[in-house]
Amino acid sequence: MSSIKESLLKLLLVGFFLMGSVQVSASELSELLKKSDHVLLMRHALAPGIGDPAGYKLQDCKSQRNLDTTGRAQAQKTGQWLRAQGVGSALLFTSAWCRCKETAENLAFGTPVLEASLNSFFDDMRQGPQSNLNLQKFIGNQLKTKGDKALILVTHHVNIAEFMGENVGSGDMVLAKVNSAGKMVSFKIFPSPW
Repeated sequence: MSSIKESLLKLLLVGFFLMGSVQVSASELSELLKKSDHVLLMRHALAPGIGDPAGYKLQDCKSQRNLDTTGRAQAQKTGQWLRAQGVGSALLFTSAWCRCKETAENLAFGTPVLEASLNSFFDDMRQGPQSNLNLQKFIGNQLKTKGDKALILVTHHVNIAEFMGENVGSGDMVLAKVNSAGKMVSFKIFPSPW
């Protein structure tokens, strides 16, 4: 009886050894982001408050609502989480608002590029439909040339709500499947890993 137990124990140990040596494949998220019909939109990390102070200027971060210490840590954790999911390289675009730029920088996928279609229209909600059309066109164009890099867009809640029809929390991500024109077909929300 003890030889059977010893044999089973050896078999179990060999099984654990083999399992440990098997390469873990990339997550479904990273595999989908390699395709030419998926994009990841992220709402900027935590920046306490709503909107921006009166008279703010895009060129002056001190005049805007910005990330706090928690928001910066949240963005760094999100970048780490994305890499843990297998996202190795990305085309990274951001709104011109400082809270979005800082979020994108803290993701640590290289220098983010400013993109006007990601800019907030919170101050004039009538711009929403046109802003969304501009965003769709931008996404459609980027997906044609991105290769297998992930397309990550850091933006605002109003932009995401106009694009997908739902609000998301600070630092939340939306994996959107889109058609060739950049219009959303379906989506999955990934809550902030913070």
